[in-house]
Amino acid sequence: MKKLYLFVSIILLSLFISCKKEAPNNTTDKEIQEPKFAWNNTSFTINERVNKLIAEMTLEEKVSQMLDVCPSIERLGIPEYNWWNEALHGVARNGRATVFPQAIGLGATFDPDLILKVGTVISDEARAKYNEAIKINNRSRYAGLTFWSPNVNIFRDPRWGRGQETYGEDPFLTSKIGVSFVKGLQGDDPNYIKAAACAKHYAVHSGPEEFRHSFNAVVNKKDLFETYLPAFEALVKEGNVEGVMGAYNRTLGEPCCGSPYLLQDILREDWGFKGYIVSDCGAIADFHRFHKVTQTPEESAALALKSGTNINCGNVYKVLENALNQGLITLELLDTRLKENLITRFKLGMFDPIGTNPYDHITADVVDSKEHRKIALEAAQKSIVLLKNKNNILPLKKDIRTLYVVGPNASNEEVLLGNYYGLTSNTQTILDGIVGKVSPGTSINYKSGVLPFRENVNPIDWSTGEAGESDVCIAVMGISALLEGEEGEAIASSEKGDRTGIKLPENQINYIKKIRSKTKKPIVLVLTGGSPIAIPELYDLVDAVLFVWYPGEEGGTAVADVIFGDVSPSGKLPITFPKSVSQLPAYEDYNMKGRTYKYMKEEPLFPFGFGLTYTNFEYKDLQINDNYKTTVTISNTGKADAEEVVQLYISSPLAGEKDPIYDLKAFKRVFVKAGTSKTITFNLSKDSFHQFNEGGSKVIRKGAYQLYVNGALPSERSELLGSSKAIKTTINF
Repeated sequence: MKKLYLFVSIILLSLFISCKKEAPNNTTDKEIQEPKFAWNNTSFTINERVNKLIAEMTLEEKVSQMLDVCPSIERLGIPEYNWWNEALHGVARNGRATVFPQAIGLGATFDPDLILKVGTVISDEARAKYNEAIKINNRSRYAGLTFWSPNVNIFRDPRWGRGQETYGEDPFLTSKIGVSFVKGLQGDDPNYIKAAACAKHYAVHSGPEEFRHSFNAVVNKKDLFETYLPAFEALVKEGNVEGVMGAYNRTLGEPCCGSPYLLQDILREDWGFKGYIVSDCGAIADFHRFHKVTQTPEESAALALKSGTNINCGNVYKVLENALNQGLITLELLDTRLKENLITRFKLGMFDPIGTNPYDHITADVVDSKEHRKIALEAAQKSIVLLKNKNNILPLKKDIRTLYVVGPNASNEEVLLGNYYGLTSNTQTILDGIVGKVSPGTSINYKSGVLPFRENVNPIDWSTGEAGESDVCIAVMGISALLEGEEGEAIASSEKGDRTGIKLPENQINYIKKIRSKTKKPIVLVLTGGSPIAIPELYDLVDAVLFVWYPGEEGGTAVADVIFGDVSPSGKLPITFPKSVSQLPAYEDYNMKGRTYKYMKEEPLFPFGFGLTYTNFEYKDLQINDNYKTTVTISNTGKADAEEVVQLYISSPLAGEKDPIYDLKAFKRVFVKAGTSKTITFNLSKDSFHQFNEGGSKVIRKGAYQLYVNGALPSERSELLGSSKAIKTTINF
């Protein structure tokens, strides 16, 4: 019996040793899976886990996690983290990534479904890069997952250098594009967010750049709720955006990062926002340095914390312990604000074992992959706006006999990028795209011919004569991020990033005039830029005009695809192009009177929503029923297959008086083959017809509302420039 007992014991011991050797791959082994800290235990809710973590933190440790640069706390297993990351049109400032068209170009696509794909690509690459960064202990700025994008400010004035970062001047378009971007960025997993989006700059913020640290934006309640807030509200309620960034300036006398009205009354209480609030970088120091609403850093920190700001991008929150000792804040308030920001890091999976999070498995081969570049190309193609096409000179034939390319932006990679960009080794300049598209038998040549924004020093000019002798001249002109951008970024701007005028640089205007003086052959003008460029002097001199924005890494290919007809242009202007600044109100005036297509009564150079293509569309049979279901038939009466952005506007009984002249309420991008028709349906609701009264409340006006459908703003100017004729119907309330 003893021998049998000994034999069984040996067998059991051998099995136990064997099981221990297999433990690393055995997910049920309690010893291996037991988390080191309670807050690493995923069986608890995130709320419980964050509470357990905060309960173990010292005051000094708590304060250290309230800034954008958070040091590690090794004794609690908290890794170093930097909150500041950018992804405006691709993962930015962090090395290799797919570079999409600048945000204003994404707005010009009028395609929320495409923007969802763009956001998904960005978050896939963000996770892949983050996963690789963690392996090499790279936790530096721009290497994290809390992205301070998108910018959903309203581009109310074309002089604003950062307008390129927005989706344009219309709150409805901005909301739809912005929500899709946020959903793509954050993913659809029920337990984790792939990357954290952030709506900025909350709330009334659009220049001047020079005065942003001290400026007070005075706005009435109608404009506040009709123009400046809808996109932020949509991102919170529809997009479930994780973060909101407060702006530098004051709004209605209160600094945006220290405004109980904006951050508590509206954002958290009215809209139900549950995420984190971050200050723009240095904005809390502006309280006492420039706004003069506080006297000391402690008072500034207390005001921001009480108002709801969780993360200070800057250094002022380092004095929170002093503010606590001075009785300016309570420990309970500090814990609440800390909890609100830590929840985001937990939702990103930063306190979970690697492998728990489904996004931990995204690998580096997705970064700037072939599939992602295709989406960048599609976005660039759909963003290009055809503004003129005299005698259908475009598309050009690929076997054209001679072609001459001029202009400072033809071979310039800078104009592909805009600002807040990533990097890639595969950029396609506009010259690259054109050269790669034409027949090998085509004689094609290139000279810059003119400097970007000042007269040439060398008086010798060969290029205008050579350009004039070619069958067609393509002139690639415009501006770049050297002339427009954020304070300190646009190094050639005399206005800290803004523009005082909106004309094309004078030397470029003169250069085009000189070419025209030497030839009657076609000139195709390609313009780069992130904001409206007025060209009244050139419109009649050139045969075709393409506005291509800052089109991203595949921009050159996309431009060539459109010029040579592989793709019919389908982009639409997300912002009005005035004829000159004389048509604009004072830049510092935030009143919407006279601004954007909604309130501008003067005739613009190019209207909002305008953009031609290589065919003709006609609209008919516009109907709306008692449930507000609206249908319209669109016919492609030309010879080219093409996409059209069908746009629906309403005008209230008080249009042009107390309400907008026109108000975009729906749009849909559709593909229509030549010679065919499609019936488009818009499922409107009664809420689609609301307007805002002087108190900022939603109202339905009594009387007749006009509904318009067209491929551009339903104005005489749109038709004069070649857009289809708008059709309309009426509904009474």
